[in-house]
Amino acid sequence: MSAKNLSAGDKAGILLETLPWLREYSGSRIVIKYGGNAMISEDLKEAFAQDVSFLHEWGIEPIVVHGGGPQISSMLKTLGIEAPFVSGLRVTSPEVMKVVRMVLTGMVQRELVSLLNEKSIAAIGISGEDGAFLRAVKKSATVAGKPVDLGLVGQVTAVDPGPIEDLLQSGRIPVVSSIAVNQDNPTQVLNINADLAAAAVAGAIGAKKLIVLTDVKGLYRNWPDPNTRISQIKASEAAEMLPTLEAGMCPKVQACIQACEQGVPRATIIDGRVPHSMLLEIFTDTGFGTMVMGDNHD
Repeated sequence: MSAKNLSAGDKAGILLETLPWLREYSGSRIVIKYGGNAMISEDLKEAFAQDVSFLHEWGIEPIVVHGGGPQISSMLKTLGIEAPFVSGLRVTSPEVMKVVRMVLTGMVQRELVSLLNEKSIAAIGISGEDGAFLRAVKKSATVAGKPVDLGLVGQVTAVDPGPIEDLLQSGRIPVVSSIAVNQDNPTQVLNINADLAAAAVAGAIGAKKLIVLTDVKGLYRNWPDPNTRISQIKASEAAEMLPTLEAGMCPKVQACIQACEQGVPRATIIDGRVPHSMLLEIFTDTGFGTMVMGDNHD
């Protein structure tokens, strides 16, 4: 329904419901992990850019962290390069890493920055390797009890918030590509899961909230039964569910738990297929998706 079709009373009600949330979040930082269908649909891209610009205009400091799995897969297919998945992670050879780097920082990030700058001219792209603000070590997987070499896949070990702080203090919207410097070999970069990169950034900059966009309505207690969606859950309870989760949902829940453990009060998994779902989550009383809360927060 268009806002033009709403009555004056309905419009006033929406504004009144939004006002206390604007007051609460004004001046705070929100990290948004951008991915899923929201990165593919033109209408959803437009809605996402509008939402981020709205937050920025109202004195909130949004930081966007993005992946680009579908785009990377498409480019690898075009180039005829094999990159199998193991335990939900893409095996990343040096050849594959060149494609990952090119697609994330040269294509996906540039498109997102341009999209946001149509609305606000405030977005600036930055990779985790810029200023080595994301550092990582190589990550391995275990299949049938045996370790598997994933190549140039990493897990974040340290975040230097300085480059992000500089951008925020100059009124910018940082757009972060999920690539990190290998702390054991600073001349090498590693492919990082964007959900977990977003959690690490959120913890390092003192974000008030982490929002993870995905392609489902949230965390389900009994997947795929939509009637079992969990509205709110403590981080410790979510951790108990990790062994039972599908491969795609696992890093998103891990990211929410990690963010809460690093002091972020709330982290939410929301359905990026719904236009403006981010605003519905932040600025309405009922929220949207599944909220993971730190065990010490109400």
